[in-house]
Amino acid sequence: MAEGEWSYVPPAGIDVFELGPKVMERVASTEAPQAALAVVERRTSPLSSLSGATFVLAADRIGDPGNAGTILRSAEAAGADGVVFTAGSVDPFNSKVVRSSAGAIFHVPVVVDAQLADVTAMAGLRSFGASSHVGRRYTDVDLRQPVVIAVGNEAHGLAADGPVDEWVTIPHAGRAESLNVAMAATVLAFEVARQRAGS
Repeated sequence: MAEGEWSYVPPAGIDVFELGPKVMERVASTEAPQAALAVVERRTSPLSSLSGATFVLAADRIGDPGNAGTILRSAEAAGADGVVFTAGSVDPFNSKVVRSSAGAIFHVPVVVDAQLADVTAMAGLRSFGASSHVGRRYTDVDLRQPVVIAVGNEAHGLAADGPVDEWVTIPHAGRAESLNVAMAATVLAFEVARQRAGS
């Protein structure tokens, strides 16, 4: 093959179509697309599929695709059993979400259009809601138990009367009112992982 030419041997049963020059640039949604595109079936899970889970990350009314993708990526990396996007959230299969998830969307169960109260009421799970100003310090909470960690909308966070068992907060010293929701989700997800690893 010529230098710089892309080569890929697909798994058996996968149809591959080679596109003509400049066609990829016209069909892709990015300005500088990668060398391959895939058409795949959406894979969502019902909330009932998380029965028996010990770590669920709930994203309530997340609006930004980059945030949604980062939440998926962090949840999967930290070992979450599933990620739930409540009704009113961006479509997790939006192309920008898929790209920013770095493939995590294909490796962690994703539930869509759930109600937060239904997620936090799942049997056997204690629910913790992230807040910028109330609650216990996140490192002071026992996250080794089966948990739902809930984070809220970029502009409004979780409702003050949100259906959670307890509020947790991530203290910060700067002038910002709060952390970005995806960053807060990442900090909390990896605190779950840290506590469960015993470190």
